[in-house]
Amino acid sequence: MYLKLNGYEISCEMGIRWLDAMELLPEQYRVRAPLGISVQGRTFSLNDPAEEYAHARILTYANEEGRRIYERSLQLLFLTAVHRLRPDAHVRIEHSFGQGLYIVLVGEEMNAEFVAEIEREMRALVAQDLPIVRKNVTTDDAQEYFARTGQTDRLRILDYRQYNHFTLYRIDDGPEDYFYGEMTPSTGFVNVFSLVPYGPGVVMMQPDIDNPEHSAPFRNLPKLWRVYQETAEWNKILRCENAADLNEMIDGHHLREFIRVSEALQERKIQSIADRFVASGARLILIAGPSSSGKTTFAHRLSIALRVQGLRPVKVSLDDYYRNRNELPREADGSIDLERIDTLDTALISDHLKRLMDGETVELPEYDFNTGMRREQTHPFRVEAGQPIIIEGIHGLNEQLTEGIERKLKFKIYISALTMLNLDDHNRIRTTDARLLRRIVRDYQFRGTPPEATMAMWNSVRHGEENYIFPYQEEADAMFNSSLTYELPIMKKYAYPALLAVKPDSPHYTLARRLVKFLNYIQTADVEDEIPVNSLLREFIGGCCFYRETD
Repeated sequence: MYLKLNGYEISCEMGIRWLDAMELLPEQYRVRAPLGISVQGRTFSLNDPAEEYAHARILTYANEEGRRIYERSLQLLFLTAVHRLRPDAHVRIEHSFGQGLYIVLVGEEMNAEFVAEIEREMRALVAQDLPIVRKNVTTDDAQEYFARTGQTDRLRILDYRQYNHFTLYRIDDGPEDYFYGEMTPSTGFVNVFSLVPYGPGVVMMQPDIDNPEHSAPFRNLPKLWRVYQETAEWNKILRCENAADLNEMIDGHHLREFIRVSEALQERKIQSIADRFVASGARLILIAGPSSSGKTTFAHRLSIALRVQGLRPVKVSLDDYYRNRNELPREADGSIDLERIDTLDTALISDHLKRLMDGETVELPEYDFNTGMRREQTHPFRVEAGQPIIIEGIHGLNEQLTEGIERKLKFKIYISALTMLNLDDHNRIRTTDARLLRRIVRDYQFRGTPPEATMAMWNSVRHGEENYIFPYQEEADAMFNSSLTYELPIMKKYAYPALLAVKPDSPHYTLARRLVKFLNYIQTADVEDEIPVNSLLREFIGGCCFYRETD
């Protein structure tokens, strides 16, 4: 049969594995460290049989889908190693942490000695290059297995699975486990990692995205860590850690009360941030965070919380401080990255803010996005003594934006939707996927942007976040998690039909299917009348009181 692999046409036997088909490629068409195969938006294991006439691409760690294959395989490696050392241990994979994953043993702490044992066992499994065995079973068989092995989190989520088949994976004589996605053929493919003891658990560092032959360096992020711990406490208060908890709440008609408590927790946090700002003696509030974090609604709610304190905050828009398009620096391909800080007139921003805080009147610029030029007209602006100034924008935490202003006068806030609701103890719902769902729904609802157009720009958005937001998050004076544990059943109602409509020949089919796969486990809920009009979720689904044009 014939097929194209990485653009090169090869002739091979029917039934040949993709892994073996790669051996037929000339040297210049081969890649280092292959992890999987992509064919028209579908992802395959290297162990799968090659398809005749397929136009296939080899996935590596440079591809998002390749990185996910690596992560799943590394998780199974970790779980197998722990099982060999402590068969009774209850492992929970909590959340991302930098370029790593934070993992705990439920009910106990992991000391440095045990972490070192786990890493040695993992490396021994890698050295043996053991096959990662895939087994297809019926849902009934999976339920029997999970019941027999005491994996109640898996057992509960199976009640909401729509299909009567299941894929389990195992390494050697280790436990069988479920992950929603492909794996590498064997343990030898996941040989780059490191384990760092942290808190009561461990951070499993994955390959460095920029240098995948080496483990990513561990970066201590104590402020982000505290936000995750706070969210974990909220989840305990809400009694909702996994998707099954949420689904059972929906089935039992308890979601309305859950929404009220969730919103009350966020309101209390916003008020506490307002209290901290007042106590700080600062004048300037700088709010930054990645896409679809709810920055605009948060800024409005914080403003109200400050008004309760007797203050009258005002907002200054960074959008009007863009430099003229013909003056902006260009990338190597000639494009303009509007998220770079040097696309803004930082000197003018800093000068205006300093003068405003000194009680002077400044002439605020106006930027025309249609022409890419600053308008000739300006408008005078002045704030009263002690009046807080709120600025929301991607570079709010970067000192370059306000370098002419004393640090003690600035109060920096980092906001992100840090999802901590998992499918089960071993399959987490990624923060980036939850934010993308928000973005898809908002863009479609209010900007007329089809989901595929939003997905097309997502890599660029993520690139900007990695370069211009995440490196500065620990500079924040306060952090706010805008994720609402109840939001996925609401977002599914809007996003799911549009994602199902993405065709297999679309370049975004893989991404759409990935979102569909985890949404398959989430029940929909029709309780929008319970969501407050000032909720951060309203920024994405509509009905937000801050955006009404009439009384």
